[in-house]
Formats: sequence, C-alpha cells, structure tokens
Amino acid sequence: MARILIVDDEKEFVFLVKFLLEKAGHAISTAANGEEALAALGVEPPDPQAALPELVLLDVMMPIVDGYTVSVKMRENERTARLPILVVTAHGDTRHLFEGASNVAGYLQKPFEPKDLRSRIQNILQPASPR
Repeated sequence: MARILIVDDEKEFVFLVKFLLEKAGHAISTAANGEEALAALGVEPPDPQAALPELVLLDVMMPIVDGYTVSVKMRENERTARLPILVVTAHGDTRHLFEGASNVAGYLQKPFEPKDLRSRIQNILQPASPR
C-alpha cells in the first residue's frame, strides 16, 4: 500500500490513526509537530536523500510550527511541492487558510469515522481514471 506521514501533536490520535492505517496495509511514520515533519520530509534542514511518503496527514493547530506553515514550506520545496496533503483538524473553520493550496488534496474534520478516513485516503492515492 502507501507510505503515509501523520503529523499531529495529539498522541492518542496518532496512535489510533497509525493503528487503523497499518491494519489497512499502509507504512506509517509520524511527527509530533510541524518542525519534525519538515525535517522528516527533508525540507528544513534540506535533505535531498530523505525518503518521501506518498501522502501527509496534517493537523493545523500544533506547537512549534503549525500545519499551515508546513503546507506552505512544502509547496515552496521542489521535492515536496506535489506531495498530497490531507488536512485533518478539529478546527473546521481553518479550511479557508488552504484555499488555492495546490498540494492540499482534501480535508477531514475530527472526530471522524475510520471508514471516512480510509475512503478519503483511497480517493487521494487512487484518483478516478479519466473516461
């Protein structure tokens, strides 16, 4: 299946989502804040050898570096500019921050049903083929 990076400061949330996605066959890595995510992606500090996931699940409200800043820095980096992001947040009123962000592939508001998460991920990773 896919390599997915979960970026969220809520340990319980990360544990649950990691369990659900690993059970579905995905390879999961995690970051507890935006700074850790940018390092894991090889954005800050720059690391062209950093292994990239196929999808980033990104929380918005986090300490140190927030999700919006992560998405901007990813867009500005050649290696991560096209890496899809699924914004997963408890703050439903933050969608406007990401309007026009070409790397944001979708939104999911906490709490959500596990089937909704799996469905959203599948739709992002396997877009419908043109007819």
